[in-house]
Amino acid sequence: MSVPDVSVIVGAYEAMPYLVRCLESVEAQTLPADRMEVIAVDDGSTDGSGEYLEKFAAQTDLAVRVVRQPNSGGPSGPRNVGLGLARGRYVFFLDADDHLGEEALERMVAMADRHGTDVVLGRIKGIDRTAPKSMFQDGNLARTDVFSSNIKYTLSAQKLFRRALVERHGLRFDESLTTGEDALFTLDAYLRADGVSVVADYTCYYLVGRDDGKHATKRGSYTRRFDSARALMRLIEERVPAGPRRDTLMVRPFVITILPQFGPSFLALGEEVARHKMELAKPLMDAYWTRGVAARLKVHQRLRLHLVAKDRADLLVDVLAFLKAKKTPQTVLERRGRRAYLAYPHFRSASAGIPDSVYAPSEAETDAIAGFRPPRRRPGLGAARRMALKVWRTRKRDLAAS
Repeated sequence: MSVPDVSVIVGAYEAMPYLVRCLESVEAQTLPADRMEVIAVDDGSTDGSGEYLEKFAAQTDLAVRVVRQPNSGGPSGPRNVGLGLARGRYVFFLDADDHLGEEALERMVAMADRHGTDVVLGRIKGIDRTAPKSMFQDGNLARTDVFSSNIKYTLSAQKLFRRALVERHGLRFDESLTTGEDALFTLDAYLRADGVSVVADYTCYYLVGRDDGKHATKRGSYTRRFDSARALMRLIEERVPAGPRRDTLMVRPFVITILPQFGPSFLALGEEVARHKMELAKPLMDAYWTRGVAARLKVHQRLRLHLVAKDRADLLVDVLAFLKAKKTPQTVLERRGRRAYLAYPHFRSASAGIPDSVYAPSEAETDAIAGFRPPRRRPGLGAARRMALKVWRTRKRDLAAS
């Protein structure tokens, strides 16, 4: 039996009627049917999803294997079952709510084969949902990595992965997580991959918003969000040495997972839940909040997380009320415009004691500040040149004194 190019893994739970469009998009692929296989796992559905999968398998020309199992409680179980059965050179995880562009698999396989990369991202379009965009703005990328591009901002599982990479490192989805499990898998794959490619000139994946509110990403309490952030931060800590590269990756869980827990909606929480969120955040702030991470954030992001790290919910609510009212902070320029601050609440308040550096705008923010003049920087000198210059100046001073 020949090895297919792609194993399409579809995990389905209460997926009707979206499952119909999902499977139609696989059947419509320009990649020939004999170069694909579908592994569909029904995770204990009660809405007819399992029966539809069996009907589809009986009627299509595609090689389809259907597995029906009791509900596992999350998407990780079905995906791991699919991985265990996959035979393709590549695997693609397709959510049963979503669907593919007709040329998606053909284009992504061609990109991986042409450039020898282990992971391929295809452009995503949201249907009644927002979709990540920044990683596609620079056009097609033949070969990149998680440090030199924005691919860290799309850690969903809907990518093409070289199966040899997955099996060589024993990559599987963490079944203890019910949200953020795909971020853990995908980031680990990025870090281990021999290159990542990006297909930006064709919409490969349609991310569909369900009108019944049952989409997996909308389920789960805030405690599970902290669980997923903790797992991702631990992975980054284990796989990337401390320094700028680690800080670059840590921005992602701080901004995408933790920061939303301390947005304006925090103001409406009861005292018990608000306190619990602060308690859940504290060990993560203590372990992973660094100057390098803080420097990469906008002022309002940095300020909120600084207050969380200092356990100052009393000050945080003032900042959140300011943001909720959509107020604009005053710009404070000093040193003839070479130093700037954005005066969000408690700027230079003696009782608050927040360092001025927390209010210093990021590079992106300074671009919009009228009258700001970036500090002049002297060209860098190597250590040897600096030492030689110091010796020369000392000798010149001694000669002048003699």
